[in-house]
Amino acid sequence: MSQQDLFYNEILQELENGSLVLPTLPEVALRVRDVVDEPDVTAKQLAEIIVTDAALSTRLIKVANSPLYRGRILSESIQMAVSRLGLSMVRNLVISLVMEQMFQATSNRLDKRLHALWEHSTDVAARCQILSNKHPSIKSDEAMLAGLIHNIGILPILMKAEDTPELIQDTQMLDNLIDLLHNKVGAAILKNWSFSDSLTAVPLEYSNLAWDSENGPDLVDIVQVANIQSLENTENAISPDKLDTVKSFKKLGLDTGILVSEIDEDSEEYAEALALFGFDA
Repeated sequence: MSQQDLFYNEILQELENGSLVLPTLPEVALRVRDVVDEPDVTAKQLAEIIVTDAALSTRLIKVANSPLYRGRILSESIQMAVSRLGLSMVRNLVISLVMEQMFQATSNRLDKRLHALWEHSTDVAARCQILSNKHPSIKSDEAMLAGLIHNIGILPILMKAEDTPELIQDTQMLDNLIDLLHNKVGAAILKNWSFSDSLTAVPLEYSNLAWDSENGPDLVDIVQVANIQSLENTENAISPDKLDTVKSFKKLGLDTGILVSEIDEDSEEYAEALALFGFDA
């Protein structure tokens, strides 16, 4: 049995018996998520949790006052930001803002790959933000979060591969394993995090070009289109003949030949969405 087959079978077995080491949400994100689910939570109570993390507090106020979310009055405190944005949106924004911590490499061997993975995730998230604004049934903050987590299943695969030098050095073999495994692993992570079914479906189905949502467009449609457009002009770009069969474009009312970032009225919004994560368009 080849090294690739051995690794593949080992991952699946560990996934099945629950022994695969999955990434966990940072403590502050878990506390925010749990308290938002409580029926009588107030903006003040949620703010008191967020302010325990100074870096997160600073970033959340910056996001609340960004062109994407800014109201008529600037938010000068976390409580003001929570009150104006709403509990559900703040929960999704907090999780989105702390996600970067999971993409930090523990060794030089993974640093370049994890940085590229995070950069791709944020680009997809920015495109999701724009696409969702054209469809009122999809919340922009949830679409952005969906874009960030669409390939979260790659993380434990890379961490496990790091313990196998011949695998981490064989880029082609590792890429093949990621393609085969990351969808199932990603869905397992989000299920473990108690995410909604609509979000859990994203890592499982976003790369399924035959996806046909029942009551679309949905989060998978949004992420699928955003991911395909993010891969434009790369070696992983989807061929034009395959694009014509992707139903997500039609459900979102998009021409397969037009990139989200090329739409004049959205080019500034795309740059603003990327800026939330420290990237320039």
